[in-house]
Amino acid sequence: MMEFYSLFDTCQHAPANTQVDDSTSRVSPWLSPLAHLIGRHCLLPLFFGRIRITGQKNIPTTGPVIFAPTHRARWDGLLIPYAVADCMTAKDLRFMVTIDECQGLQGWFVRRLGGFPVNTRQPSIRSLRHGVELLKQRKALVIFPEGNIYRHAQAPLKPGIARLALSAESCDSALGVKIIPISINYSQPYPNWGTDVSIHIGCPMRVKDYIRGSIKQDAKNLTSDLAKALQQLSHQETEITNHTFAEITNS
Repeated sequence: MMEFYSLFDTCQHAPANTQVDDSTSRVSPWLSPLAHLIGRHCLLPLFFGRIRITGQKNIPTTGPVIFAPTHRARWDGLLIPYAVADCMTAKDLRFMVTIDECQGLQGWFVRRLGGFPVNTRQPSIRSLRHGVELLKQRKALVIFPEGNIYRHAQAPLKPGIARLALSAESCDSALGVKIIPISINYSQPYPNWGTDVSIHIGCPMRVKDYIRGSIKQDAKNLTSDLAKALQQLSHQETEITNHTFAEITNS
């Protein structure tokens, strides 16, 4: 997702009192509520069969959060706000997306719904700094740690999400950044009308627990534990009947 940049450089170039250019990440005051309303009450319930959600109680209601979902389809970006809406509003979310998703008409919408680009082919420190500053402002980020869509199995995670989280926490030890693993499962690899969806929200991972002095090793440990958490959540799909979930049907 991103190349590694030292925590010192990140904090030095993006101090707490530095304002980030809102053009890199903003939420339209009229488009975002409208899109959220249409998506939550019309598009998603009408397109999908059942939408099952577990673990909403794990979502912190305050403080900086990184939602780390698996990436199985383009619908994921719409389902995350749908799943967390009871705990926070859509306007609180910022999305780190590939630069290709910020092109053309789609890009116009993405940029006005909280998305900001990262060039996975030529990573820039600007995206890291902006992500760190958003966390310092107590925002919620959505970052897909696999980087791209993998429809059939979990792919190795990119190290960028751990490095960004550790960078932010190291700039302010009282920040309290948390990473929330989320597993999204579709009843069909290529979702179409009537496809069922299961969304499992895992327990928060406290980033400060992984700061032990060696930046590379800290990021490796955090990435490894996040991968394990996502795998465990995916396995819950086979045991869904043992869980209490919120179910929304299109009836």
